[in-house]
Amino acid sequence: MIGVDEAGRGPLAGPVVAAAVMLDPAAPIVGLADSKALSARARESLAIEIRARALSFGVGVASAAEIDQLNILQASLLAMRRAVAALAVAGPVAVDGNRLPNFSGLWQVQSAEAIVKGDQKVVAISAASILAKTLRDALMLQLAERYPKYGFEVHKGYPTAAHRQALERHGPSAVHRRSFGPVKSLLS
Repeated sequence: MIGVDEAGRGPLAGPVVAAAVMLDPAAPIVGLADSKALSARARESLAIEIRARALSFGVGVASAAEIDQLNILQASLLAMRRAVAALAVAGPVAVDGNRLPNFSGLWQVQSAEAIVKGDQKVVAISAASILAKTLRDALMLQLAERYPKYGFEVHKGYPTAAHRQALERHGPSAVHRRSFGPVKSLLS
C-alpha cells in the first residue's frame, strides 16, 4: 500500500509538502507513528530509515504562491498528487484525511481511499507524515537563512506570537501566504 500525507497546512509562510511512501512489508520499521506525536529527533531518525528502506517514496511541494492562487486545500491535494507521481511503484493508495487528490492519469494509483486519522492507523501514512514533516522543516530552515528577520528556524512559519510580531515589524516576505488572514490584514 502507498501511504500519502502532507505537512504545513496551518503556517502563515512557506510551502505545503506531501510525501507518498510504499514500505517494504518484509522489512518493517519500528516506531512509526503520526509525525506530530514524535520528537524532532525521532522524526529525523525515522525519516533516514524510511528513505533507506522504503520500496519507493516521492515528495511533492506546493509553494506559498500556489496556496494563494488555489487555496490551502487544493494546494495540499496538488502536493499529494505530485508526491504520488514521483513514485517508482504502483499500488493501492491510502491518503490521510477525508478528501482524495485527483489521481486521474497516474499509473501509480491502482485504487485510492481517504482515511480520517490515517496517520494513526496506517503505517505507510505514518511514514509519509514523517517524510513530509521533516522535509518541510528542512525547507523552512533554508528559508530562515534567506529571511532571517522572521524566525522560521524556530516556528517553521506557524502563527506564533513571535512570528506575528515579526510580520508586523517587517511586513510579509516573498514566502508568506498572502491569502491567510493575519498576512492579508497587513497588506490591506
